[in-house]
Amino acid sequence: MKTEMMAMHQYPVFSGKQDILREVVIKYIDHFYPNASGNSAVAIDNKIEQAMDLVKSHLMFAVREEVEVLKEKIAELMDRINQLEFENNILKASATQETLTQLSTTVAPPKPPQNPNPTNGPVS
Repeated sequence: MKTEMMAMHQYPVFSGKQDILREVVIKYIDHFYPNASGNSAVAIDNKIEQAMDLVKSHLMFAVREEVEVLKEKIAELMDRINQLEFENNILKASATQETLTQLSTTVAPPKPPQNPNPTNGPVS
């Protein structure tokens, strides 16, 4: 029970799913092993806990792997932004004043990104 509470505290995403997984496994065992009781029930409970830990480990590995892929993609996109800004500055430097004036009147400057988390915004 102590390890279960620690696991729920450590991985809050899995706290509700543990009960569901436990129920599914118990129903499976009851269906296929209706005479399981006593010491074998404790052993089965331990196996259930081991299986849930294994599932959590696999899920955490998959999440970490996805985070790494996304970090790489973000780095590639940031490099692309820097390259495009560099090219844009070169093109602006060689453009005529008339062209720059046309650009400033026809193209509105991009808006800064909205803060997706308003709780971390500036304090009033």
